[in-house]
Amino acid sequence: MDELTKAPDLYIILLTAGGLLIALVAWLPLVLKRLPLSLPIICILIGCAAASTPLIPFDPSPLAHPALAERFTEFVVIIALMGAGLKIDRPFSLRGWGVTWRLLAITMPLSIAAILLLGHYGIGLSLAGSLLLGAALAPTDPVLASDIQVGPPKGGGEDQVRFGLTSEAGFNDGLAFPFVNLAIALSVSAATGEPWFTDWLTYNVLWEIGAGAVGGWLVGKAFGWLTFHVPGRSALARTGDGLIAVSATLISYGLTEMAHCYGFLAVFVTALTLRAAHREHDFHREMHDLTEQIERLAMMMVLLVFGASLMTGLLRPIGLSDVLVALAIIFVIRPASGLLAMIGSGMTRGERAAIAFFGIRGVGSFYYLAYALNEASFGEAKRLWGIVGLVALLSILIHGLTVTPLIRVLDRSHGREPDADEQAAVPPGGQIGPSGNVGKVAD
Repeated sequence: MDELTKAPDLYIILLTAGGLLIALVAWLPLVLKRLPLSLPIICILIGCAAASTPLIPFDPSPLAHPALAERFTEFVVIIALMGAGLKIDRPFSLRGWGVTWRLLAITMPLSIAAILLLGHYGIGLSLAGSLLLGAALAPTDPVLASDIQVGPPKGGGEDQVRFGLTSEAGFNDGLAFPFVNLAIALSVSAATGEPWFTDWLTYNVLWEIGAGAVGGWLVGKAFGWLTFHVPGRSALARTGDGLIAVSATLISYGLTEMAHCYGFLAVFVTALTLRAAHREHDFHREMHDLTEQIERLAMMMVLLVFGASLMTGLLRPIGLSDVLVALAIIFVIRPASGLLAMIGSGMTRGERAAIAFFGIRGVGSFYYLAYALNEASFGEAKRLWGIVGLVALLSILIHGLTVTPLIRVLDRSHGREPDADEQAAVPPGGQIGPSGNVGKVAD
């Protein structure tokens, strides 16, 4: 009888929790589709609830597990970048991607500069810590911004707002890295007195960006040929197995990181190049759908832990001034820099406002901060995690609650019925799958 009262093993608890998590991954998007709620909000709430029970017998804080925090968030981001690149229907061009270049060349640098100034002169962070805060919080997150991104390949609905935010999230994760590395260089230089500018410019900027883009293009070309154009009947597309996209993601990231260049940039370029190899092929849908499922499952795990961390003191080191800075980042810095970038773009006022407002922060910010803190010593580590955690939480709550109603209003203002593109994309004998994507009904 004693066995009946014995507490279950942690392994059994994790198996059960994993089963529930997978069920939620499949089911919640259907429930939340037309509600002013988002999957990330639900995940955080579950994590907060779990932290209030004996189910988590360890400290979930990223400060307690720095290596794990870095690696797991890294994995989620690269999977998200592959999915983002595969679902963009618009061919790559300098002119056609004008909104992207505006966001990268104007919005992101202005955001980094403004956060740096607020952090250093407003709340007394070190110069290196303020720069790290700006570099971590300037990029739009490719993981949590999925609700405002374009639909699946050939799914329609690729308007300027959705395209701009998707392409921005794909490229800016790679382009924020030089500023993260600059913060690391400044921190190391402050401790050792070593010069940093030449190495940072030639290696972290010129080499890592250039080689990352070229490396991603080469891997994408190789996978494009193997998937769609290999002679005979051996093309990978004939497998019908979306794991090919995961393979391309890991190989692109691994090879470019071994070459000491930016793997995030490389993965997104690989995805764009793979999509361009045969833009209209249905196999892109299979690859996208699988990466989306993996991304959502991994994202939910990160946010469950994030929710638990909130309950165990992640935000404890911050004060009122830090809260005000976090609010300024969400409501002032990103919207203002986004609106400035859209001047002369030819978009309507509503489109400009939507792109400026929906610069969602989240998992990518966690990765940049974890990476930098593992590479160099920052005296404000706990405070930086608190500020980044608060900005991510505010972004998830504010953007998650507003994205569905505001985008539906924007769609109607342009004469588009919300969800019309998705319904039109359902083929005969098809159905909307668990992620909101189209899938075939089993015979």
